[in-house]
Amino acid sequence: MKRSIIKIDEDLCNGCGNCVPNCHEGALQIIDGKARLISDLMCDGLGACLGHCPEGAISIEEREAEEYNEVEVIKGMIPKGKNTIIAHLKHLLDHQQEVFFKQGITYLFDHKEELAFRIEEVVEGLRSKQQASSCGCGGHDHDEEFEEPVHHAHGHNHGGGCPGSAARSFQKPAAQVSTGSLQSELTQWPIQLHLINPSTPHFNGADLLIAADCTAFSMGNFHQDYLKGRKLVIACPKLDQGLDVYLNKIKALITGAHINTITVMRMEVPCCFSLVQIVKRAIEETGSKVPVKEIVVGIDGNIISNNWI
Repeated sequence: MKRSIIKIDEDLCNGCGNCVPNCHEGALQIIDGKARLISDLMCDGLGACLGHCPEGAISIEEREAEEYNEVEVIKGMIPKGKNTIIAHLKHLLDHQQEVFFKQGITYLFDHKEELAFRIEEVVEGLRSKQQASSCGCGGHDHDEEFEEPVHHAHGHNHGGGCPGSAARSFQKPAAQVSTGSLQSELTQWPIQLHLINPSTPHFNGADLLIAADCTAFSMGNFHQDYLKGRKLVIACPKLDQGLDVYLNKIKALITGAHINTITVMRMEVPCCFSLVQIVKRAIEETGSKVPVKEIVVGIDGNIISNNWI
């Protein structure tokens, strides 16, 4: 089957090993001085390792690969102890991979008598980590999923989670004669920066528009003049929590998706300026040369400035 999976550029890889502990699935090892993907079965293709490679040697590609197998991953992870399993399961929830999460938690409940630790310790560890950081599902409560599955003995895994967080790409029809209504230029979902997965293929090589929440409501021509041909993420630097998450997501888009250009569209109000600062910091910390344009929108919907920075 064809799916997203990591790719390692051996010419760039220096064998530092930073990626290995950050692959909760255990798909990476340092062999002969280079990071190697040891099993397609164990790579979930979500790219948690991308931001930990100082050389930018890891990327995501679409290729023929064995289907990711959560049961095989969780079986191999059990000897590593409960903390590794907790980190792995939280990783799945953070990336909205709730089908895989249910497969993993179901396997643990099915084999709880064979574990060297109590399954309740894993559940409590997950709950505490979820309380400490947002899961990125718009406030979705995972308590029900931490409980023993009612149908686990029969292997029923029904996937759940936040439907609004599922990654989607869609094509727009060819331009048509106007009938009085304007066509949306949005070509992907989700768009909120907390909810996006930077390793989703539709971001690869894209021209990215990072827009403050208010901009689209202030401008009548947002879709036709600014969104068309770009991938969109939105954020509010004043009201949103977890701005460090925004920084890490933008860094992952730069290093993993190899974004072509970034356009930051913000309102003229002072609280909106930090959106530009976050992007500048991401550029600095990744050592990237991605071109960045700043568009400042007045509260009346007019463009105040439009410059490369």
